[in-house]
Amino acid sequence: MSGGMTGGVQAVALAGPTATPLRVVGIAGPTASGKSALALAAAAHWPVEIISVDSALVYRGMDIGTAKPSAIERAAVPHHLIDLLEPTQAYSAAQFAADARRLIIEINARGRIALLVGGTMLYFKALIDGLDAMPAANADVRAALDARAALEGWPALHAELARIDPITAARLPPGDAQRIQRALEVFELTGRPLSGFHGQQRTPGLALPLLALEPMDRAWLHARIAQRFDAMLAAGLIDEVRALQARGDLSPETPAMRCVGYRQAWAALDAGDRTPLREQGIAATRQLAKRQLTWLRSMARTVVACDAPDAPTAGLAALRTLITAQTSA
Repeated sequence: MSGGMTGGVQAVALAGPTATPLRVVGIAGPTASGKSALALAAAAHWPVEIISVDSALVYRGMDIGTAKPSAIERAAVPHHLIDLLEPTQAYSAAQFAADARRLIIEINARGRIALLVGGTMLYFKALIDGLDAMPAANADVRAALDARAALEGWPALHAELARIDPITAARLPPGDAQRIQRALEVFELTGRPLSGFHGQQRTPGLALPLLALEPMDRAWLHARIAQRFDAMLAAGLIDEVRALQARGDLSPETPAMRCVGYRQAWAALDAGDRTPLREQGIAATRQLAKRQLTWLRSMARTVVACDAPDAPTAGLAALRTLITAQTSA
């Protein structure tokens, strides 16, 4: 299964009349597919720095449930976009795309190759396809919406959204707090519905060579997910979430706390019953992996079977091909 689409990559450049070729490769895949291990192995062969493509790794204090790289790993290879924010703060796909583009240029200026590594496919898509130009997040507006939701419930705010932006409301379930909040925030800041921004004034995309680690046998991935979640529980996931609860400024509706594993552990602590936590956490992680693979199937990529016996060798060989194509372009 190694091989697959490469998207015809010859060179990567920033848009504009003085476009500068970049040395950058993406490593994507579902959770537990071995992305981080491949990126660390690559560092033994090429001068690389890693840019995390993970919506949970940006948060401080969320280490166990995110499988955050260890201090030793981060000392061995420079990592970026990790531990940027408190869990109370927001981080968007647009912010990621802007940060990633800046970091790629800085890493290349140091004579090194940028490896974008992770499983938040929305972030990859934002970087590759560009984004509609919309207003930045506004903490005051979001706090007001959160206060209203605490009193009225998100379904009530969804009903309000249906009146001002029926197109967006039709594609969002009434409990999708994060996206309902964003749609109402955009309307509050601009007086325009979120749907009115789609397709207008897009930020430029980046022709990113993408290596995807995908399993031939889904059962292999399911076994890896179970092993990884068990390891998180053994490492103290419950205690980590208990400490996050003790801060007093987070809730189950906080976007950071809706991350897989954290959401289930928070509910278990609230219920005073950890019995269903393992089963629920593994099931939720499997669903996440399924969504990640669905995203990947829509993207141009070079595929390596992560469950093949020669996966490490095949992954490095595929990376070498993508890196060489850029170097020789």
